[in-house]
Amino acid sequence: MYFGPGHKLHYRTDERGNRIMDFSYAGYRAGGVRLPDAPAVKTLVPLEGDNTAQIQAAIDEVSARTPDANGLRGAVALKAGDYRVDGTVTIAASGVVLRGGGSTDGGTVIHLAGEPHRFLEIRGAGALRAVGNSAAITDAYIPSVANSFHVDDASAFHVGDAVVVLRPVTEAWIHFMGKDMLVRDGKAQTWIKAGSFIHTDRAIRAISGKLITLDVALSDSLDAKFLEAPGAARGTTPGTTLGTTQGASMVKYEFPGRISQLGVENLRVVAPFTDVAIASPDFAVLRMDAWVKDVAIQETQNGVVIGSGAKRVTSERVRVVHGAPHSGAAAPADFSIAGTQILLDRCSVDGEGTWPVVTQASVTGPDVVLNFSGNAHAGVSPHQRWATGLLVDGARLPGAVARTPGIAFSNRKTTGSGHGWDVGWAVAWNVASPHLLVQQPLGAMNWCIGCSGERTKAGDIPEGIYDSPGRAVEPVSLYLEQLREPLGDAALVRIGYR
Repeated sequence: MYFGPGHKLHYRTDERGNRIMDFSYAGYRAGGVRLPDAPAVKTLVPLEGDNTAQIQAAIDEVSARTPDANGLRGAVALKAGDYRVDGTVTIAASGVVLRGGGSTDGGTVIHLAGEPHRFLEIRGAGALRAVGNSAAITDAYIPSVANSFHVDDASAFHVGDAVVVLRPVTEAWIHFMGKDMLVRDGKAQTWIKAGSFIHTDRAIRAISGKLITLDVALSDSLDAKFLEAPGAARGTTPGTTLGTTQGASMVKYEFPGRISQLGVENLRVVAPFTDVAIASPDFAVLRMDAWVKDVAIQETQNGVVIGSGAKRVTSERVRVVHGAPHSGAAAPADFSIAGTQILLDRCSVDGEGTWPVVTQASVTGPDVVLNFSGNAHAGVSPHQRWATGLLVDGARLPGAVARTPGIAFSNRKTTGSGHGWDVGWAVAWNVASPHLLVQQPLGAMNWCIGCSGERTKAGDIPEGIYDSPGRAVEPVSLYLEQLREPLGDAALVRIGYR
């Protein structure tokens, strides 16, 4: 990638058309849009004892309101003070915001107490459901940055349709990736189950004959020779969850339970310190499909979980602090990403014994970790089973150690339960960390560009692409430049960068 004529980004491609993707569609409303300011319609002050019931009642009251033209019902405002919360609060309707009076001293503090629990659940109901039959994708090869491809029949699709691109996981592809013979402690491990699917959530931007153009590019390549399972049935049963197909395909979907226009803002969450096994109950903050802005978190485990149904979600200035290290063999994650078009912006983690940021299995990007910082013993580490399309941009991770590098795009082999290749088509851009681990998956690429730190090698696994090691490159931020070029400087102003 380089600046070319007109001081615009130009992208070098390989012989099959693969290159670094456009990550600028990550974030609220596909990037470059200011988070909304929902009007406060319910104000609370702290009560003696447990405040769970009063917060939940206020949320339920606001949830029953009629949304305005922007889809907002309003905010529940928690005035400054200390709120003890012994149970989980739930937001299950669109357009509801929970807002505190500040995340620093003198602001709103949520004190988690009682039995270990999660403070807040923000999520809708159900899952993607197929509508109509799937259309087979007929191209022999589609590069990882393509947003157009051909189908066998486009007659049932229209511009604006919400669709899922289905990539079947086949034994042929698992073998090609070298993950069909994983054995740990004498037991076979499954990387990704043959017969399952990797889903990419998109919308149709244009249709020309049998050529479909999506709103956002694909984050993984589609090679037909690895995607057809002998004997598999083609087609999807309408009204079911996404079904069985032969080869890559596309299907229209509905998601009536998906919610949007939700947020958590301007508060601090404090939990008692516990040091328990990762699978044991513990205090957590959010499982959510909503924006989060200016939230401070102390002493939680697996604190922020962004679910697989989340799309175009921003977490801005979320700060996690651990006063004591977690000592378990399996460490928890402070930020866990399972959705698509997710932006973590100016977030941080301080403390030992956790994974600051992980991606989960089969996540499809673009997902972006922008200007992340913290003094933790690890950094941004895709966790397992083939996430694609991740950008780590401008991270500063001075505490990372060789065993847990600040950047880890890697083949984890039998680690965990056979985590295997954790990510492909991932980019570390102008990252500073004492240790960097970037490896090259078969049939894909991972890049480390303008990064400073010692390159960690692991056996005979090929390294990824290191460009300009030890010397930062222009633009300073890839994400912000990709956002600026089509939308102008105003897009950066709207998200607080100019």
